[in-house]
Amino acid sequence: MLENLYPETPVPLDHRNPFELLVAVLMSAQTTDLKVNEVTPALFELGPTPEAMAALDVDVIQSTIRYVGLAPTKAKNIRRLSEMLVEHHDGNVPASFEALEALPGVGHKTAGVVMAQAFGVPAFPIDTHIHRLAARWGLSNGSNVDRTERDLKAVFPKEKWNDLHLQIIFFGREHCPARWHDLNTCPICSWAATKKRIEEERRMNDKARRR
Repeated sequence: MLENLYPETPVPLDHRNPFELLVAVLMSAQTTDLKVNEVTPALFELGPTPEAMAALDVDVIQSTIRYVGLAPTKAKNIRRLSEMLVEHHDGNVPASFEALEALPGVGHKTAGVVMAQAFGVPAFPIDTHIHRLAARWGLSNGSNVDRTERDLKAVFPKEKWNDLHLQIIFFGREHCPARWHDLNTCPICSWAATKKRIEEERRMNDKARRR
């Protein structure tokens, strides 16, 4: 069903190269992709390469991305990340989970997106949509993102991971919101979710309404 709904899986964050993708994914935490795409053209005009970005003052970066959540912290991370790419990787984005996760502001999910989308390495980065839907569909227990990642990797063949990561995100945004979602009418939840999960979400929605 996901392949029929989303035969193409374009990366939602606008970018032209691995460096721009890395910075955009870093900025997307607690911020919509739409907002990130609004500010990155001006940022990448000022700092199109790690060398150019590292030469900018943090205040300039922060001012350019000020409409993005946690802008002060992200500006410092972008500047230091760029410096480290120049100092340790000859100005290139490394194609390694370990090297990426050593950069400031880059966690496992961000590294996974870059490895998958920039370098084609199979990964299954877990965002809030994927974490929620995996639990709704009975593919994981929803205890934490590490467990969800392990469970999904065990269920699906490795060659499907990169596309599924985006397909599930697209489906979550369009059909499967976190709140006020009727699982009985959802194209996938209606048959994939357990009766227990449907009842749990119904109670959660009722409780939220009473508030």
